[in-house]
Amino acid sequence: MRRGVLREMLGRYLDLEPNQMQFNYGPKGKPILAGDHGRGPLGFNLSHSCGLALYVVSREGRIGVDLEHIRLIAEMQQIVTQHFSALENKVFQALPTTKKQEAFFSGWTRKEAFVKAIGDGLSMSLDTFDVSMVPGGSARVMNIRGDSKSASRWLIRDLRPAPGFVGALAMEGESLRLHCWQWTEEFPKRSRFKPELQG
Repeated sequence: MRRGVLREMLGRYLDLEPNQMQFNYGPKGKPILAGDHGRGPLGFNLSHSCGLALYVVSREGRIGVDLEHIRLIAEMQQIVTQHFSALENKVFQALPTTKKQEAFFSGWTRKEAFVKAIGDGLSMSLDTFDVSMVPGGSARVMNIRGDSKSASRWLIRDLRPAPGFVGALAMEGESLRLHCWQWTEEFPKRSRFKPELQG
């Protein structure tokens, strides 16, 4: 179903029938539209959690998205210790207990969106780059393997698509204009929700 919606959605951007599109895969398995579709490559990504899905489409650069249902995770501290960077661990440990769940899901979705955008999948360790972690602070990639210049090429935006969910979008580029729609079978209509754009 999710893949079918993706084909339908991309078809509307490209004025093609869903069955006319073909996909190739990057070296790390990220799907890419095959062929030339006019004004340059159309980047896309999707994420889903607990019955909700987010799709992102862009002609401006590499893009990734992650979505999580906010829930209690007994092993949250262990995940941070094992998979987050040393700097992120330091920031996380300094937060009051009441802020840690929000920081965890914000940090996790930002990191996953970035990894999905660059197309490295599980081959890039999550502890080799830093994202901002403080709840309410600006969302950004701070450095990539110690390189802040490379990190500055990336934009991160937090998304709050529905109560109880948190998401993040990562995109390569200098600016980002975000337009949001809620998908229906008849047509995509402008969504009632507006993402929280920070930074």
